[in-house]
Amino acid sequence: MNKKIRIGIICPSEIALRRFMPALQLVDGFEFIGIGVCTEQERFGTNFPCDEIVKEILKAEYDKAQVFIDQYGGKIFDGYETIVKTPEIDAIYIPLPPALHYKWSKMALENKKHVLVEKPSTTSAEDTKNLTQSADWNNLALHENYMFIFHDQLTAINDIIASGEIGDVRLYSIKFGFPLREINDFRYNKALGGGALIDAGGYTIKYATILLGETTKIVCAQMNYTDKFEVDVYGSATLVNNEGTTAQIAFGMDNNYKCELEVWGSAGCLTTGRILTAPGGFIPQVTIRNGNIDKVRDLPADDSFLKSIQKFEHCIKNKNERIENYKFIEKQAELIDEFKRLAN
Repeated sequence: MNKKIRIGIICPSEIALRRFMPALQLVDGFEFIGIGVCTEQERFGTNFPCDEIVKEILKAEYDKAQVFIDQYGGKIFDGYETIVKTPEIDAIYIPLPPALHYKWSKMALENKKHVLVEKPSTTSAEDTKNLTQSADWNNLALHENYMFIFHDQLTAINDIIASGEIGDVRLYSIKFGFPLREINDFRYNKALGGGALIDAGGYTIKYATILLGETTKIVCAQMNYTDKFEVDVYGSATLVNNEGTTAQIAFGMDNNYKCELEVWGSAGCLTTGRILTAPGGFIPQVTIRNGNIDKVRDLPADDSFLKSIQKFEHCIKNKNERIENYKFIEKQAELIDEFKRLAN
């Protein structure tokens, strides 16, 4: 009987409760051990607000963690560092804001823990490279949770394109944006690694890279700001590969909602509306237009979060798969850095 991989979570985040834990229950190879809640020092550093506010914030995090334990068992660890260093776990899931990913991922890897980190892996290509090197040196898995890439609808769309139904591809267009969220959302906080590029933009770059392949490069890029925030709020770019195939991307986090792929071909056009965010069990649809005739088809339902966790498990167990995943993560970070350079 194979020994299960003991996994813990840093921070009782909403995505960890709503998406990660239900999916984890479906993967036989993992055992949930517990969840870490922050200490005063980890949450506030030396910049403490008044005692009552500190107590209120820490209690709120503990109460959220208790919900996990009530539903899934395990225990609460007092401190992120405590759960990262405990010998009770083999792997850690890190759903913190982006600016905190590097610190806690590095500490976890140095303490011989496999790491599943929410996207983006870090906020710079240099930090991401440091993480992949640390993972490699320690024979550990590092997996960045762009879960949409594992959804079966991507394969179905590739098959339609390969069939020639829309002719030769002239242009890929990927758009992902959503309306303004709560003002205290980390995405609008520069210190926490906010910004539309590494949030919504990261999805569009990731998918463009999958469509265009290893030679993908960014040829022009634009980051846009508003008076409300210190971070970029929307942006766009053009990417090409060595064959000249082009993808145009656009993204934002104070936008009317879009989550679209359009493939413009010589004989037709393919469009779909939940390419990056289809939840488990949802049946996406694709519209194919040839001339003035539209045909709507169902695409496969899937659970991309489940499959991302399974990918993490495969990386833990297979060295070659780990190494390929390091390269995939590094490429994403390099393209985001290149985007910033061109936009500035």
